[in-house]
Amino acid sequence: MAENTLVDKILALQDKYNQLQNQLSDPEVIADMKKYVQLNKDYKELQPIIKAGLEYKKLVDELAEAKDILVNEKDEDLRDMAKAEVAEIEPKLPQMEEEIKILLIPADPDDSKNAIVEIRGGAGGDEAAIFAGDLFRMYSKYAEKRGWKIEINDQAPGTSGGYKLIVFKLSSNDEGVYGIMKYESGVHRVQRVPQTETQGRIQTSAASVAVFPEAGEFDVDLKWDDIRLDLFCASGPGGQGVNTTYSAVRLTHIPSGLVVQCQEERSQLKNKDRAFEELRTRLYNLEHQKYLDEIGAKRKTMVSTGDRSAKIRTYNYPQGRVTDHRINWSMYNLPVFMDGDIQECINQLQIAENAERLKEAGD
Repeated sequence: MAENTLVDKILALQDKYNQLQNQLSDPEVIADMKKYVQLNKDYKELQPIIKAGLEYKKLVDELAEAKDILVNEKDEDLRDMAKAEVAEIEPKLPQMEEEIKILLIPADPDDSKNAIVEIRGGAGGDEAAIFAGDLFRMYSKYAEKRGWKIEINDQAPGTSGGYKLIVFKLSSNDEGVYGIMKYESGVHRVQRVPQTETQGRIQTSAASVAVFPEAGEFDVDLKWDDIRLDLFCASGPGGQGVNTTYSAVRLTHIPSGLVVQCQEERSQLKNKDRAFEELRTRLYNLEHQKYLDEIGAKRKTMVSTGDRSAKIRTYNYPQGRVTDHRINWSMYNLPVFMDGDIQECINQLQIAENAERLKEAGD
């Protein structure tokens, strides 16, 4: 029976969960920070599975008891109570089983991390930069709704507004930001009459979004000996003194040639720390990309992350419509969507991905 199989899996995981709990209180483990961080991550990932699993096991046990009463008990009042209990419990179990099956599939390894997001204006010149600015505003509003912190690392403003490039970090103490934002990676296309167009003709422009899981301190062995540090005067917004001190930082990773810069803080030290974090993340993502390429072939919801040149979404202003091409989902309230109300689309992408992961696990 499916019930027995699931219960067995839950009990096996509970043993592992208890072992992790004991290890995390072991002084030797606490002294080894890298090991402690990994074990704590494994422990937290098991918590929702154990919680859902024990609730399921409790109902399965109660159902077995009720059925036993129906077989062996003569008292009609007890039998009526048992019938009512069976009628209440049985419809709940299939849904719980599906939810537990999804929880039992190992999560993508970086879902629990914070995210670094890069938006670039693509084809369409000034209008593409304006659209990149609209996307940044959309994600800022969404982050605000979820209570996430947003920090800008780098930006290159467009000549008519928006951004040719903007790089920012989204972080949360309560949930994995990357596991939610990863669906946004890819090319976003806009169809509208540009602000810069005098003839009123609809134009198609694009901006690319890349979402990276932020690398932790122990994910990449990054040494300052491998980095060239360049200092320069910050440009753009920042107030008095922004162009007169060498507070902006550019880091070049000599072995890989990767370059990052940060100029958003007045403090050179803060810019240096944030640039270092971003460089570590980009190095980590060179390896992470191999994983994305592997799963990108299996899951259409992740094709955008496996191939960041894939067109994932169209924002059609004349029709007031946004369409996600991976799951053929549309919403006819574009102003609300652009105001950060993107959760329904992300929910639908998560449902589609979970279905693909279940199929993948069953193959």
